[in-house]
Amino acid sequence: MQNDDEIATSMLETATTVTRVARRVREEKVQELISLILSGKRIYVAGAGRSGLVAKAFAMRLMHLGFTCYVIGETITPAFESGDVLIAVSGSGETKSVVNTCEKVRELGGIICLITANEQSATFQDADIAIDLGESSGDHRISPQEYEIRQITGQYRSASVPIGRGAAFEMVALVFSDAIISALMKARHLDPEEVRQRFSNMQ
Repeated sequence: MQNDDEIATSMLETATTVTRVARRVREEKVQELISLILSGKRIYVAGAGRSGLVAKAFAMRLMHLGFTCYVIGETITPAFESGDVLIAVSGSGETKSVVNTCEKVRELGGIICLITANEQSATFQDADIAIDLGESSGDHRISPQEYEIRQITGQYRSASVPIGRGAAFEMVALVFSDAIISALMKARHLDPEEVRQRFSNMQ
Protein backbone atom coordinates (compact mmCIF):
# COMPACT_ATOMS: atom_id res chain seq x y z
CA MET A 1 0.00 0.00 0.00
CA GLN A 2 1.27 3.45 -0.89
CA ASN A 3 1.84 5.95 1.93
CA ASP A 4 0.80 9.59 1.83
CA ASP A 5 4.21 10.71 0.54
CA GLU A 6 4.03 8.29 -2.39
CA ILE A 7 0.53 9.46 -3.29
CA ALA A 8 1.62 13.11 -3.15
CA THR A 9 4.70 12.33 -5.25
CA SER A 10 2.55 10.60 -7.86
CA MET A 11 0.21 13.58 -8.00
CA LEU A 12 3.13 15.99 -8.37
CA GLU A 13 4.62 13.87 -11.16
CA THR A 14 1.29 14.05 -12.98
CA ALA A 15 1.18 17.83 -12.50
CA THR A 16 4.72 18.04 -13.88
CA THR A 17 3.64 16.05 -16.93
CA VAL A 18 0.69 18.39 -17.52
CA THR A 19 3.00 21.40 -17.25
CA ARG A 20 5.56 19.92 -19.63
CA VAL A 21 2.95 19.04 -22.25
CA ALA A 22 1.23 22.44 -21.92
CA ARG A 23 4.48 24.22 -22.77
CA ARG A 24 4.88 22.32 -26.04
CA VAL A 25 1.30 22.49 -27.35
CA ARG A 26 1.19 24.37 -30.65
CA GLU A 27 -0.74 27.58 -29.98
CA GLU A 28 -1.79 28.05 -33.61
CA LYS A 29 -3.55 24.67 -33.59
CA VAL A 30 -5.31 25.53 -30.34
CA GLN A 31 -6.55 28.80 -31.83
CA GLU A 32 -7.79 26.94 -34.92
CA LEU A 33 -9.80 24.61 -32.68
CA ILE A 34 -11.27 27.48 -30.66
CA SER A 35 -12.23 29.39 -33.83
CA LEU A 36 -13.87 26.30 -35.28
CA ILE A 37 -15.95 25.72 -32.16
CA LEU A 38 -16.97 29.39 -32.10
CA SER A 39 -18.10 29.18 -35.74
CA GLY A 40 -21.41 27.75 -34.57
CA LYS A 41 -21.20 24.40 -36.34
CA ARG A 42 -22.67 21.31 -34.71
CA ILE A 43 -20.07 19.44 -32.67
CA TYR A 44 -19.81 15.68 -32.21
CA VAL A 45 -17.33 14.01 -29.85
CA ALA A 46 -15.92 10.47 -29.90
CA GLY A 47 -13.53 8.34 -27.88
CA ALA A 48 -13.20 4.91 -26.27
CA GLY A 49 -12.58 3.94 -22.66
CA ARG A 50 -11.17 6.68 -20.45
CA SER A 51 -10.54 8.87 -23.49
CA GLY A 52 -14.25 8.50 -24.23
CA LEU A 53 -15.07 9.76 -20.74
CA VAL A 54 -12.87 12.80 -21.35
CA ALA A 55 -14.72 13.40 -24.63
CA LYS A 56 -18.09 13.17 -22.86
CA ALA A 57 -16.96 15.58 -20.14
CA PHE A 58 -15.89 18.02 -22.86
CA ALA A 59 -19.26 17.66 -24.59
CA MET A 60 -21.07 18.41 -21.32
CA ARG A 61 -18.99 21.52 -20.74
CA LEU A 62 -19.62 22.71 -24.31
CA MET A 63 -23.35 22.24 -23.74
CA HIS A 64 -23.08 24.35 -20.58
CA LEU A 65 -21.65 27.14 -22.73
CA GLY A 66 -24.58 26.94 -25.15
CA PHE A 67 -22.97 25.00 -28.00
CA THR A 68 -24.85 22.29 -29.88
CA CYS A 69 -22.92 19.15 -29.03
CA TYR A 70 -23.53 15.39 -29.31
CA VAL A 71 -21.74 12.19 -28.32
CA ILE A 72 -21.17 9.59 -31.05
CA GLY A 73 -22.90 6.34 -30.15
CA GLU A 74 -25.61 7.75 -27.89
CA THR A 75 -29.18 6.86 -28.83
CA ILE A 76 -30.32 10.48 -29.15
CA THR A 77 -27.42 11.59 -31.37
CA PRO A 78 -28.75 12.89 -34.73
CA ALA A 79 -27.32 12.11 -38.16
CA PHE A 80 -23.97 13.69 -38.96
CA GLU A 81 -24.10 16.12 -41.88
CA SER A 82 -21.61 17.81 -44.17
CA GLY A 83 -19.93 20.70 -42.38
CA ASP A 84 -20.43 19.26 -38.90
CA VAL A 85 -17.40 18.94 -36.62
CA LEU A 86 -16.00 15.79 -35.01
CA ILE A 87 -13.69 16.16 -32.01
CA ALA A 88 -12.09 12.77 -31.36
CA VAL A 89 -10.01 11.92 -28.28
CA SER A 90 -7.56 9.03 -28.61
CA GLY A 91 -4.15 8.71 -27.01
CA SER A 92 -2.91 6.32 -29.67
CA GLY A 93 -4.81 7.90 -32.55
CA GLU A 94 -5.30 4.33 -33.73
CA THR A 95 -8.25 3.04 -31.71
CA LYS A 96 -10.35 1.18 -34.28
CA SER A 97 -13.72 2.69 -33.34
CA VAL A 98 -12.27 6.21 -33.45
CA VAL A 99 -10.49 5.56 -36.76
CA ASN A 100 -13.73 4.21 -38.27
CA THR A 101 -15.66 7.25 -37.03
CA CYS A 102 -13.09 9.64 -38.54
CA GLU A 103 -13.22 7.80 -41.86
CA LYS A 104 -17.04 8.03 -41.91
CA VAL A 105 -16.93 11.73 -41.04
CA ARG A 106 -14.54 12.30 -43.93
CA GLU A 107 -16.96 10.49 -46.29
CA LEU A 108 -19.82 12.70 -45.06
CA GLY A 109 -17.90 15.92 -45.65
CA GLY A 110 -17.30 16.72 -42.00
CA ILE A 111 -14.39 18.40 -40.23
CA ILE A 112 -12.09 16.18 -38.15
CA CYS A 113 -10.33 17.41 -35.02
CA LEU A 114 -8.11 14.94 -33.16
CA ILE A 115 -6.75 15.26 -29.64
CA THR A 116 -4.04 12.63 -29.28
CA ALA A 117 -0.59 11.72 -27.99
CA ASN A 118 0.62 10.10 -31.20
CA GLU A 119 1.52 12.41 -34.05
CA GLN A 120 2.69 9.40 -36.08
CA SER A 121 -0.80 7.94 -36.48
CA ALA A 122 -2.57 8.02 -39.85
CA THR A 123 -5.54 9.74 -38.20
CA PHE A 124 -3.26 12.56 -36.99
CA GLN A 125 -2.03 13.08 -40.54
CA ASP A 126 -5.57 13.07 -41.99
CA ALA A 127 -7.21 15.33 -39.40
CA ASP A 128 -8.08 18.92 -40.31
CA ILE A 129 -6.91 20.01 -36.87
CA ALA A 130 -4.67 17.74 -34.77
CA ILE A 131 -3.59 18.56 -31.22
CA ASP A 132 -0.52 16.67 -29.99
CA LEU A 133 -0.53 16.27 -26.20
CA GLY A 134 2.69 14.35 -25.86
CA GLU A 135 4.07 10.85 -26.12
CA SER A 136 1.87 7.91 -27.06
CA SER A 137 1.37 5.06 -24.61
CA GLY A 138 3.77 2.31 -25.53
CA ASP A 139 4.37 0.54 -28.83
CA HIS A 140 0.92 0.40 -30.50
CA ARG A 141 2.20 -1.73 -33.38
CA ILE A 142 2.18 -4.86 -31.22
CA SER A 143 -1.27 -4.53 -29.64
CA PRO A 144 -4.75 -4.80 -31.20
CA GLN A 145 -6.40 -1.59 -32.38
CA GLU A 146 -9.88 -2.67 -31.24
CA TYR A 147 -10.52 -1.19 -27.79
CA GLU A 148 -12.74 -4.09 -26.70
CA ILE A 149 -10.11 -6.71 -27.61
CA ARG A 150 -7.42 -4.85 -25.67
CA GLN A 151 -9.66 -4.74 -22.59
CA ILE A 152 -10.54 -8.45 -22.74
CA THR A 153 -6.92 -9.51 -23.22
CA GLY A 154 -5.54 -7.11 -20.63
CA GLN A 155 -3.50 -5.04 -23.08
CA TYR A 156 -4.15 -1.67 -21.46
CA ARG A 157 -2.18 0.86 -23.44
CA SER A 158 -2.40 3.65 -20.89
CA ALA A 159 -1.53 1.39 -17.95
CA SER A 160 1.42 -0.32 -19.60
CA VAL A 161 3.86 2.59 -19.24
CA PRO A 162 5.00 4.95 -16.46
CA ILE A 163 2.83 7.91 -15.49
CA GLY A 164 5.20 10.32 -17.25
CA ARG A 165 4.15 8.93 -20.64
CA GLY A 166 0.87 7.65 -22.06
CA ALA A 167 -0.70 6.78 -18.72
CA ALA A 168 -1.18 10.50 -18.12
CA PHE A 169 -2.85 11.17 -21.48
CA GLU A 170 -6.43 11.18 -20.23
CA MET A 171 -5.56 13.57 -17.39
CA VAL A 172 -3.64 15.88 -19.71
CA ALA A 173 -6.53 15.76 -22.21
CA LEU A 174 -9.02 16.62 -19.46
CA VAL A 175 -6.96 19.61 -18.33
CA PHE A 176 -6.53 20.70 -21.95
CA SER A 177 -10.27 20.48 -22.64
CA ASP A 178 -11.05 22.52 -19.53
CA ALA A 179 -8.56 25.16 -20.69
CA ILE A 180 -10.40 25.30 -24.02
CA ILE A 181 -13.66 25.78 -22.12
CA SER A 182 -12.14 28.70 -20.19
CA ALA A 183 -11.00 30.31 -23.45
CA LEU A 184 -14.46 29.85 -24.97
CA MET A 185 -16.12 31.41 -21.92
CA LYS A 186 -13.86 34.43 -22.29
CA ALA A 187 -14.50 34.67 -26.04
CA ARG A 188 -18.26 34.56 -25.49
CA HIS A 189 -18.11 36.94 -22.51
CA LEU A 190 -19.95 34.42 -20.34
CA ASP A 191 -19.99 34.67 -16.56
CA PRO A 192 -20.19 31.60 -14.28
CA GLU A 193 -23.83 32.30 -13.39
CA GLU A 194 -24.91 32.14 -17.04
CA VAL A 195 -23.14 28.82 -17.40
CA ARG A 196 -24.59 27.48 -14.15
CA GLN A 197 -28.13 28.01 -15.44
CA ARG A 198 -27.54 25.24 -17.99
CA PHE A 199 -26.48 22.69 -15.36
CA SER A 200 -28.77 19.70 -14.99
CA ASN A 201 -31.61 20.24 -12.49
CA MET A 202 -32.84 16.63 -12.68
CA GLN A 203 -30.19 14.96 -10.55
